[in-house]
Amino acid sequence: MKRILVFAIIFSGLQSFYAHSQPTTLINPILAGFYPDPSVIKVGTDYYLTNSTFSYFPGLPVFHSKDLKNWKQIGNVISRPSQMNFMGHRMTRGLFAPSISYHDGLYYVVCTLIDTGGNFVVTAKDPAGPWSDPTFLPEVKGIDPSLYFDDAKAYILYNSDAPDYKPLYSGHRTIRMYEFDPVHRKVVGEEKMLVNGGVDISKKPVWIEAPHILKRNDWYYLYAAEGGTSVNHSEVVLRSRDVWGPYQPYERNPILTQRHLPADRKDPITSAGHAQFVEAPDGKTYAIFLAVRPYRDNFYNTGRETFIAPVEWIDDWPVVDPVHPELQYRYPVAYGETKQADARPQSGNFQYTVTFESQLDPSLLFLRTVDSTSFNLTKANGLTVTLKPETCMETGNPSFIGKRQQHLYGSAETALTFTAKSDHEKAGLVIFQDERHFYYLCKSVADGKNVVQLYKSPAEGSAMELLAQVNVPSGAVLLRISAEGERYSFRYALSPGKWSVLKDNVDGTFLSTQVAGGFIGCVFGMYATSSGQETSNKASFRYLKYEGKDPVYDQR
Repeated sequence: MKRILVFAIIFSGLQSFYAHSQPTTLINPILAGFYPDPSVIKVGTDYYLTNSTFSYFPGLPVFHSKDLKNWKQIGNVISRPSQMNFMGHRMTRGLFAPSISYHDGLYYVVCTLIDTGGNFVVTAKDPAGPWSDPTFLPEVKGIDPSLYFDDAKAYILYNSDAPDYKPLYSGHRTIRMYEFDPVHRKVVGEEKMLVNGGVDISKKPVWIEAPHILKRNDWYYLYAAEGGTSVNHSEVVLRSRDVWGPYQPYERNPILTQRHLPADRKDPITSAGHAQFVEAPDGKTYAIFLAVRPYRDNFYNTGRETFIAPVEWIDDWPVVDPVHPELQYRYPVAYGETKQADARPQSGNFQYTVTFESQLDPSLLFLRTVDSTSFNLTKANGLTVTLKPETCMETGNPSFIGKRQQHLYGSAETALTFTAKSDHEKAGLVIFQDERHFYYLCKSVADGKNVVQLYKSPAEGSAMELLAQVNVPSGAVLLRISAEGERYSFRYALSPGKWSVLKDNVDGTFLSTQVAGGFIGCVFGMYATSSGQETSNKASFRYLKYEGKDPVYDQR
């Protein structure tokens, strides 16, 4: 019996080793959907990653991985309204470009609260949180800060203004640095400019930003984004023997870009940049960066997403994937993967259902802050929200709880229980880009009858445009919004599986970043409003089901 038990233990261990040691494939994007400006660190055998969230709340998600492939959201850096809120901010403002780091048992995130507050630092003993209240750094004037710890000293570097606030051209910026006191969370000494304009100021480079420093073989590598965060985006690198410089640029910059490739190539990945290097489990270097997947031209609705690619060191310079002219959707690696329990998939094609029985999933998003008195969760009714007078066309906190659109071809579905008392009251699903770019599939009343309606956000003013309407009986209704590249369709059902089209082939380019501007991607939102009127009415959402199936993953 003992021999059998020992054999079983050995066999189980061999199975675990075999499963974890088999080669796997990294699938891009590793975080699909609106996850821009990634920052990543390795602590022991663990990886932690965070992204920009702009004016969504909670802010700055924290993901954990063991293999750079499977990521699980374990918390949010800005999780309490007492830390900060974004009331009055447009959705594309708020929190820009966080950077996460670790030193001496403490995790740090530095970030920019654009427009109000500026740069700040927060800390935590556990990356899952709770994170501290922010300490603002008034001397650090600019955006995209990052911390670099070098033995006993620390430094904060960031994008800042042109010398003497006199830009030579539009987009002329600098990289500057202070020494940083991590104990008292303040800068030390004098600011120094490390980079003026970019790698070659004679070529008028624009928007040198998102800087990081890496030390390797006694070289300090300063790498940063350049070219702006659209199709001309890139990553460049400079190096020095001294952390304060002078920094000399790599003669073959940029080390990452897609701007030179044909715009009409199949399944393009574009706008690549804003990278951070990290060591993989096999000891090799990888870059994690933002890029986008347009469905045509420069139209995309999924926002800037988080990608990965291998880095090769050539003559002591890092170059991102020198083997392939085009970034790849799949990168085979020599090490095995480590899946995490209860982690939702984040890459490739996938589906999941969010239920509302006891607590909200940490990936769900509110507009600007959270009002815990406006919703509750029960096993019987799911998510019940109180209708608020605020609408998503304003800069307040309406009754809105959303989940990112993570595929070019995907859908979101919910079961809604709601009876409107007037035509001001509406509840349903919204596909939301920003305050002026959304479609709203909702239940309401019109001429005393229950209806399902489809609205388009107004270009100006506060009145939405009614696109379609159908009478429905009282009772629960199922709602579904489907993304099909540059088109969306809107359906309803009175019983499971029996879908009726309210309107299809609706223009999706209206929801693209190209049309709306800004830096965010689309979110499917459960949204209820009384449109400026006071009410005590409520709406209940039983679940939120998401399905995504992009053809690119079937073809490769």
